[in-house]
Amino acid sequence: MSNANELPQVTIGITCGDLNGIGMEVIMKTLEDPAISELCTTVLFASSKAVGYHRKALDMQQFSFQIVNDVREIHPNKNNLVNIWSELINLEFGNLSEEVGGYAIKSIDAAVAAHKAGFIDALVTAPIHKANIKLEGQNFSGHTGYLGSQYGQQPLMILTSRNLRVALVTEHVPIAEVAGLITKQRVVNAIKLLHNSLQLDFGIFKPRIAVLGLNPHAGDGGLIGQEEETVIAPAIAACAQEGMLVSGPFAADGFFGNHKYENFDAILAMYHDQGLAPFKALSFGNGVNVTAGLDLVRTSPDHGVGFDIAGQGKADENSFRQALYAAIDIARTRKLEASLRANPLKPQQLPH
Repeated sequence: MSNANELPQVTIGITCGDLNGIGMEVIMKTLEDPAISELCTTVLFASSKAVGYHRKALDMQQFSFQIVNDVREIHPNKNNLVNIWSELINLEFGNLSEEVGGYAIKSIDAAVAAHKAGFIDALVTAPIHKANIKLEGQNFSGHTGYLGSQYGQQPLMILTSRNLRVALVTEHVPIAEVAGLITKQRVVNAIKLLHNSLQLDFGIFKPRIAVLGLNPHAGDGGLIGQEEETVIAPAIAACAQEGMLVSGPFAADGFFGNHKYENFDAILAMYHDQGLAPFKALSFGNGVNVTAGLDLVRTSPDHGVGFDIAGQGKADENSFRQALYAAIDIARTRKLEASLRANPLKPQQLPH
């Protein structure tokens, strides 16, 4: 059996998130465990002044980072902090601030640049508040879409816990627009992205995927909507013809109520609350958001900025810790897969 020293070494980037929220608290509470440094090298993209503000407010003065000014100077198997700005920021726990939102984007951009340059293997993002993020010429709908634009790829959001994985065809869009976005090609693309991620990131050779319907009772044979028969079922059939183990469309309420999800490796939901409401009811606090379909491995906790408890030392770091563990596991899985592709077994010549 392999020991930890034989596993690929990984470096995990971490973004600071909204500095008026609980992100820095859950980061420091997670990283103060010395076992983390045995598993990986961590790199926080922020500033020592901002971190110092949080350390003092949370009475965590005993915790410290290895502070560097360039990602090329990071210390292996340490908790590193790369200073990406030097100015003071006006921080006020629990408050919306466009200025603070701008620094959250600076942290993401610095982490993406570090990944593209080969200095980090994966990224864990602390929570942000979408209303704080003002980008010229575009609407900011969340990490997933923003990272997709940075890599020029189509990402897929997957929420995962120990016994449940839920992916979404549509994400942060008004419910009035959902039906118009559910097309056969979009569902096919989502199934394929989910299937590939289950194989590449989770190591499941023949993943079993369940697809939910859009309408109540999965359309009830066309009585409560046509999308199941005209869009979703044909998409499922097309993927099944390519050899994927995909089933549905299932009525969402009975599917979760009868524990059918336990028979599948992942579930594809049509819209945000259809998938995430049951997921969070079953796994809140243990869930991890994984972005599939990118060259970048990205994970995040399953909670928001927590403005109501920010700066009070009350935040539970378990979901962030699970996100860090997931990033380590997926980065290692991808490295092992790349190593196997680079060094395939040579054909063995049988003796005469």
